[in-house]
Amino acid sequence: MTRTALLAAPELHVDLDALGANARTFRSRSRGLLAVVKADAFGHGDVAAHLLRHGADWLGTTSLDEAVALRERTGARTLAWLASPAADFDPAVAAGVDVAVPSVDHLRAVVAAARATGTRARVHLHVDLGIARDGAPRAAWRELVTLAGGLAHLGVVEAVGVMGHLSHAAHPDDPHNRTERMLFDNAVRTAMRRGFVPQVRHVAASAAALRGVGTDCELVRVGAGLYGIDPAGGDGLEPVIALTAPAVVVRDVAAGTGVGYDHAWVAERGTRLATLPVGYADGIPRVASGRAEVLVRGRRARVVGAISMDQIVVDVGDAGVEPGEAITLVGTEPGAPTLGEWAGWSGTIAHDVVTHLGARWRRSFTGGSACA
Repeated sequence: MTRTALLAAPELHVDLDALGANARTFRSRSRGLLAVVKADAFGHGDVAAHLLRHGADWLGTTSLDEAVALRERTGARTLAWLASPAADFDPAVAAGVDVAVPSVDHLRAVVAAARATGTRARVHLHVDLGIARDGAPRAAWRELVTLAGGLAHLGVVEAVGVMGHLSHAAHPDDPHNRTERMLFDNAVRTAMRRGFVPQVRHVAASAAALRGVGTDCELVRVGAGLYGIDPAGGDGLEPVIALTAPAVVVRDVAAGTGVGYDHAWVAERGTRLATLPVGYADGIPRVASGRAEVLVRGRRARVVGAISMDQIVVDVGDAGVEPGEAITLVGTEPGAPTLGEWAGWSGTIAHDVVTHLGARWRRSFTGGSACA
């Protein structure tokens, strides 16, 4: 955008060329790429088909409903890995969605769906390697794989995969990686001895895939990295999104003018203030109040006062900003704030920032088609 560009509404711009480049980067470092498109592709919108065109072999999401929709829309192999054993697995099994199974209760629910739909269920057994989150605890693994192996022999389920998640993959030299990879390999061997012989193994997410931890397996599961976020803070990926918003109100104020609720900021000098129509309802973290910065006509300007639900105020100084002028909150041009900086101002991670960007941002795409 030029200095005089006008913007009608807040805009979330997705650079599909950058997204494709990141997908190709991960595909070149792996034997197979599962592109994670959960949470509306980390807030980026309908980009599944674009990822498939640029190296993704599979798609992945947590929700069964999301997985069914992706499978029906793209025809791609699609994995869903976070469902209650009380969930309705029938539509997913009938659609050929791959499902992660972290317990005997889950396996029984999937088998019931297979029998109800007359479809062999595609199963990935999920083992907990020490993250104590999802996945079967080691003490329960033998029972799970024994039952799954028997069902695979009977043709009720198809033994597609064994999966796990590393707890310290952002730090490749951490001894947890070696221990957890050993546990994973042992879990695979145990499954195979009991008749569950997987076609694919996958243990690496974005950080692991970037650092070569677990990339010898048949798949890597990459989410954040596709969208330009390296969980370990590296800079080898292309930033994918930009956020811009118009100055809807511009005013010149005198020294001593208070801004926002409780006058969290008071002008020390005469200055110009610009109000932008975005706030914490749009994913702008309220805890970044008083620390966040934006890019105004090529230079940084501070967000002042408390971030409100629908608006923020920027001290643009002598920049000469006019109503309607586009201001960059996140961008790729020199000097523009990054998602990582917003995460730092907010005391969180970039994933948290980007996935909270709401529906009120107008999405725009360049570099290709995002239609699946």
